[in-house]
This record gives sequence, structure tokens and C-alpha cells, in this order.
Amino acid sequence: MNRITLLGFLFLSLLWQSCDNAKASDTGDSVSNSTDETGYYQEDHRLQYHFSPKEGWINDPNGMVYYDGEYHLFYQYYPYATVWGPMHWHHTVSKDLVHWEHLPIALYPDELGMIFSGSAVVDKNNTAGFKTGEEDPLIAIYTYHDMVGEKLGRSDYQTQGIAYSNDKGRTWTKYAGNPVVKNPGFKDIRDPKVVWHEPSQQWVMVLSRGSVMQFYNSPDLKNWKLTSDFGEGQGNHGGVWECPDIFSLPIDGNENNRKWVLIVNMNPGGPNGGSGTQYFIGEFDGKTFKNDNAPTDLLYADFGKDNYAGVTWSDIPSEDGRRLFIGWLSNWQYARDVPTHPWRNAMTLPRELTLKTTPSGIRLFSTPVKELEKLRSQTNQIAAQSISNKEVSLLSSGIDASQSELELTFDMSKTDAKSFGIKLSNAKGEVVRFAYEQESGLFIFDRTQSGKIQFSNEFPGLQFIPRILDNNIMKLHIFIDRSSMEVFADDGHSIITNIFFPTEDYNQITLYADHGNAELVSGNIYALKGIWK
Repeated sequence: MNRITLLGFLFLSLLWQSCDNAKASDTGDSVSNSTDETGYYQEDHRLQYHFSPKEGWINDPNGMVYYDGEYHLFYQYYPYATVWGPMHWHHTVSKDLVHWEHLPIALYPDELGMIFSGSAVVDKNNTAGFKTGEEDPLIAIYTYHDMVGEKLGRSDYQTQGIAYSNDKGRTWTKYAGNPVVKNPGFKDIRDPKVVWHEPSQQWVMVLSRGSVMQFYNSPDLKNWKLTSDFGEGQGNHGGVWECPDIFSLPIDGNENNRKWVLIVNMNPGGPNGGSGTQYFIGEFDGKTFKNDNAPTDLLYADFGKDNYAGVTWSDIPSEDGRRLFIGWLSNWQYARDVPTHPWRNAMTLPRELTLKTTPSGIRLFSTPVKELEKLRSQTNQIAAQSISNKEVSLLSSGIDASQSELELTFDMSKTDAKSFGIKLSNAKGEVVRFAYEQESGLFIFDRTQSGKIQFSNEFPGLQFIPRILDNNIMKLHIFIDRSSMEVFADDGHSIITNIFFPTEDYNQITLYADHGNAELVSGNIYALKGIWK
């Protein structure tokens, strides 16, 4: 890049930061460069067992890779305010997917642009030639977003770059030959997901380009060749496709019978409005993906409003064998406006993805990772009972409604209630309801009276989620964490993730049934410890 462009970039970067900070100051959204440890992670609405940064703005999870006993999670980050600004990659690591250690910012904007979303891999065979010591290199692959080019009206302002680390991800060096994938003139071409394709012994990149996905091959992570496109006429095109992922999974646990899963995040176009995540199941030969389902089939990884940009960790050891996923706990409709400070936004709980055969075909299931069980500090059994036109409190001594986990099993053959479900509430009359409606076969999530809702017209309202498995036993696994609820229904077939902001923490959980009986077969409620103390 020539000196004029570099100086222009630096000028616009400073101007943008100044404007963002001025805006943040006007709205109370600015953050300091140091965190007051008094009341650490105890601010209003602060999640207690989900990952969130100390301060600043975050969105997409990036660069998720496992190496030498650590799960690395990078994420889109703006350190100077709780509003979106020039993007960095911030960094955190965990040894158990539950407790997280904050590390310094890994990648800063430079003369090629801001650091948008991407992925990371372990280059075990040193294909890129970056290895200098005993450690295997970690390679990050990300999108450069050139603000100068965008402001000048160019269409090629997004390119792909790489960086490498030889010290377990603690420090990073950007490749001098960046960009490794130039832009032929497309407005939206970003978010590279790179995987090693063992059958063809090459690296594969899936890259979003507008409303399709492109596949590239490389022997060395530096030189890439376009091999195919996927997406025209396939699935939901309600918005721009971005943040892809691709991986194979065994069907019903049978390692000899596997399918490939292509995750496509889209904004807008989510099943309940705003951003959302769809997926495709099919065949992949290292160059071309073929969808097994009808092009009009719409398959969603989450039916709630607040799980976006989710992707999976690379390089999980074979002895573990799980496909592990995490998403951004928000929605672009209102992510910039949610009432939190000095941070804005968080990540979902980590989840394990599996493929299972259902009456509708092979589908992606999602369940909370088993490591979360170590947070249980108290267990109370909920007695089997018939609930008829009443509310039953599920709380007992030692359980905090706003920091809890529920396991509920219902016998649908003995349930005739028009609707039944759970209700979170507080002394101010603020309520979140999650219910199942028999006649429609829909789960309904209601946050219209949940507390602070005025910050966005898109935030309140009812959400409708199909119960895809129609059998006599309904299982609900629910996590409540101050300002979020994640519901894993029917062993992870239907997922509902949502946030809410009561003016004071919810202190009651009740089970209710309307116009009939709901038959509870079994239940447990757990108190969960926080991870930030």
C-alpha cells in the first residue's frame, strides 16, 4: 500500500476512533483503559457463567482452535467504547470450556485494514514454513476490511490475510505477503473458515461472498485457488451470508457413516427476525459441497433471536472427538443498544454438535458441553406431579433463580393443557415466559414484559419455535444466567437462545399449565457457581 493510502488509513482510523469516542461519551458508552476490580463482573445484567469481556464491544467468535490443553477463543473487539468500531481480535483461553483467562489483544488493525472475522488452525506439518521452535505454529486466517477503500466507493475493500504464532498464541506476526486472497471486485467477501481436508491432503477455505459460499484449496495456507461456489437457490437468502463453517460428523455415532455439515450465518433472515444461523447437510470432496436436502428446506441451528455467527473449534484431539460450537449472544437488530456497561455483548454457552436420524431426516443436534456440570453447587429434585391450571414454584433454599439450570421431562400422552411452561419473574412484575402450545405444536418465548425493552422496537415480542420431534416424551434442558436463557429441547433438537434485561434480577421460577393438565415425569434444578470469582 502506498504512503498516501497509509496516511489516509491512519487519518480515517483516528477520525473514526475520535467520532466513536465522542458518540460513546455522549451516550455514556465510553470505557476506560483500566477495569475497576471493585464489584468485578457484578454489574447489572452481567452474565455469571458465560464468557464476556471485562469492557468494550464484542461480536463474532473468531479463530477458535485447540492446542496443548487450551481452547483458544478470539473475538471481534473494539476496546475504546461499547459501540462497534475498528475491529481487533481479542483473545481468551480456557482449559475446560468453562473458566476463561483474559489475554492481550492479538491482532490490531494495520495499513491493510481492520481485522474482521476468520478462523485458526494448527499447522502440524509446517506447510506454511513459519515454524521457528519446538511448538507447532498456530495460523490465523482473517478478513482485512479497508476502510479507506470503502469510503472511496471501491468494491474490493475486503481481502484475506494470515498471521502466525510460535508461542502457543501469545504473540502474533502478520505474514509479509498479505493479502493471501485478493478481491476480484466483490462488495462482501469475508470470514474465511479453514480446515485440513485429510482425504485430499490439502487446506480448504470456505469464504462468504454476498449470498453464496466459495471454496478454495491451498497446499500451504499462502497460495489459494478457487474451486467452486455453493448457495444459489439453496436455503434462506433473507440476508447476506457470512461466518461459515464446514466439518464432518458421524450419523448416530457411527464413524463409518458420516456427512458434512455446512454452517451459514445470515443477517438478516433469522427464523424469528434479525440475524440467525442455518445449516446444510451433504457431501464434500474437498472442492465441491452438494446439499442432500431439497433446496427449499430450511434448517436452523437455533430458533431464538440471540445466537449468531457461531462456528466450531478446530484441532480438537481425536481422543475427545467432539465438534464444539460457540456463538455470539446477541442479534444485529439491537446489539448496539442493549443496556449493559462497561461491556456490550457476550458468547453463548459452548455446545457439542451431533448428527442424528429423525423422522424428518438427518438433523443437527446441539447440547451443552458436559464440562458445565462442574458448576453445579446444589441439586434439588423436583417431584413428579400433575400441574392443572396453576403455578408451582420450582425454587428451594440455596437456589438462585437468576443463576440456575433446569432439567424437566413431561409425558405428553398424559398432558392436555392448552399451554404449559416456565415463568421467570421478580417483585416488580417483570416476566419472561417459555411455553409449549399444544394445538399449534409451537414453543413460544415471550419477553414483552421482561423489563428494559424500550431500547429497540425489535427486541420485545413473541418468538415461535416449532417442536420438531413429535413424540410422547418432551425433555427441556434450560440454563438461566441473569440476562439470558438457553433452552435445549428434546435432547438438543430444538434450540432457543435469548437475552433479556430485568430492572432487578428474577427471583422466582414457576412451572404452570393453562386450561388443562401438564404431566411432569421428573425434574431437577441446580444452583450454578459463577466463573469470575
